[in-house]
Amino acid sequence: MRATPVTRRLIAVTTVVVAALAVGACSTATDPSSGDTPGTPVAAAVSTGVSGSPSAPGASASASAPASAPAAAPSATTKAVGACARKASAKPVATVTTVKLPAGVIGYGGEGDTEKLPTAIAARPDGGSWLAWLGTGGKVHLGRLGCDDKLTGATTSFTGIDLQDVQADANGGVILLTRKGNCGSGPLCGGESSPCNTMHMVRFDNNGKLVWERQVTNLSGGRTGYDDGARFIWWYQHHGRLATNGSDYAAYFGVAITVKNGGCVDVHEGDRMQVVNKSGKLVSGHRDAFEVGCSHAWTSRIVWDPRTKRFVTVCATDNGCRIAQPDPYRTVAAGKCDGTLFGGDLVLAASKGYWTAWSQGGTIRLERFTTGKSTSTVRTGISSAHPHLVSYGPGRMLLSWQSGSGMAARVYDAGTGKAVGGRLSIAVKDHSYQAFKPYTDGSAAYPAAGGSSTTIKIARVLPQT
Repeated sequence: MRATPVTRRLIAVTTVVVAALAVGACSTATDPSSGDTPGTPVAAAVSTGVSGSPSAPGASASASAPASAPAAAPSATTKAVGACARKASAKPVATVTTVKLPAGVIGYGGEGDTEKLPTAIAARPDGGSWLAWLGTGGKVHLGRLGCDDKLTGATTSFTGIDLQDVQADANGGVILLTRKGNCGSGPLCGGESSPCNTMHMVRFDNNGKLVWERQVTNLSGGRTGYDDGARFIWWYQHHGRLATNGSDYAAYFGVAITVKNGGCVDVHEGDRMQVVNKSGKLVSGHRDAFEVGCSHAWTSRIVWDPRTKRFVTVCATDNGCRIAQPDPYRTVAAGKCDGTLFGGDLVLAASKGYWTAWSQGGTIRLERFTTGKSTSTVRTGISSAHPHLVSYGPGRMLLSWQSGSGMAARVYDAGTGKAVGGRLSIAVKDHSYQAFKPYTDGSAAYPAAGGSSTTIKIARVLPQT
């Protein structure tokens, strides 16, 4: 694809897409979310690809399905679990904690996939959290949250113009962020593609101090963005996620691809996955890494599977208009290029395989797969454009979505895909591209906008017995 002004708009159209997959030739069971009766997924034959033109721009998030009233207070059957002694009860309970920040955080903007992400959270092994947020002065800030989801100790900051994700381990963690890069002189075959930025992993210790930094794009003093073979971060879809096996970290993100075309270069868009070891060195030839996986690509999702010892990835792509596993392409679920295709999060299924949430036409589905083709589809009956999915204690997962001015959620069985109980209301504002994170005590937490530019709200769904 040539980097002309028209192409830039087309790429933005393609990659800003908010997608949901319409599964073809599937036998499914409905989850009637208006009540408590769970739907039961059955085997679903999914098409391996559908041809189509690039998607149109995605609409803003909507969620017409009403949420139930907030969950009742924990019953007498509650018990304390985990290092933080959070209360587990028979039904999920949501808490919201306001965090006062020492430095301001950017706003949500239009929540498009080309816009900056305000904040991200990571679960610490001790039950606390790391909270990262994007400031207004070219800094990504990092602070430690205690068991009460409030800041404790001093915060630190790192140079960064866009925050992507944060993950943690016993010795600290890693932030994935974007920094300014150099486009060079070209020449382009047409149009313009500035800026040419870089993506970095930043390793920090348990005091939040810098340990190492590693670029996971490939610009250098000898290679700028307009040089053949460059992999850089443009203005369009470039969001990414991290996963870790406790030692190595993997980054999966949207990337610009520079290709020589005679005496000039074209710029394309796809995605990239790179693995960095505990010493901060790129793992050359890692079996799960790739230069380019899906193209065009958006909603890059990744999870570490300790059962197979593999990093597993899925994307939304207009190559066949589908949710797919990259490198090589394997269709998980077939969709349409209608501007509504959106890939939600990726979690481990019980026993083996994975669940991913996605939406098409503002309708959320859950898809189970092991490699490629989906084997079970759950039609949730939920109307929303941007689903979130997170592991939620042993054998369960939590699906959440925008509902009015807040969020709603429901628990599903990670084996059968059956809904467990009714809906839960969560009194924080949704963001299309931010994520819930799982905790070892069975809870899950989500960072959301606060009431001002110096506050963030942490929504936590407490463990369920």
